[in-house]
Amino acid sequence: MHIDLTQYKTLVLDCDGVVLNSNKTKVNAYFEVAKRNGATDAQAQALVDHHVQKGSFPRNGKIEYYLKEILKQEVTETVIQQYMHSFDEILDKTLMECEISSGLSALREVTQYSKWMLLSGGDQRELRTIFARRNLAHLFDAGIFGGPDTKDIVLAREKANGNLQLPALFVGDSKYDYEAATRAGLDFVFLSDWTEVADWQNFCQVNKITVARNLLGLL
Repeated sequence: MHIDLTQYKTLVLDCDGVVLNSNKTKVNAYFEVAKRNGATDAQAQALVDHHVQKGSFPRNGKIEYYLKEILKQEVTETVIQQYMHSFDEILDKTLMECEISSGLSALREVTQYSKWMLLSGGDQRELRTIFARRNLAHLFDAGIFGGPDTKDIVLAREKANGNLQLPALFVGDSKYDYEAATRAGLDFVFLSDWTEVADWQNFCQVNKITVARNLLGLL
């Protein structure tokens, strides 16, 4: 597989499973957050299952679904913020320890004339803090974006304001990444090494998606 990366004005990279080996970290965090807030093991696992199913969808939306559909309780901003604070406490440490993709620096060198954007379903404030602390923020000259906005909203907004210039390539590891990229008119590559998508091979084959194992595989 060879992709001419120099053709792209913008590269959009997902965070978990693409830049950081953090998918398992996030799964563990969803379980622990639920337990911290009084869930049974079954309820906590239901939140984890929903998280994996929704992939890169914003965290606040997953919490809202959990409260309403699994716990059958009223959704208030106060309760959502309580859950979000639990995530902050857990991920503040674990995201600092996750493996960084070994291909990140080499890819940045090859695409030095492209703008880079980080686009995640994780909390935007959390992402910007972690990437600054890990000395990665400077790589993303087109910005670091995350929840509560969905990827569809961010892509549409950044295209409209001229920050996201086409042609552009979205590198992700979830079904939602592919769908959001397609709706926004971006090319897409699926990374398989760290994905949480169980049926990724069939999904990529059916949708004729280009697959690489990791960021090094793009080079």
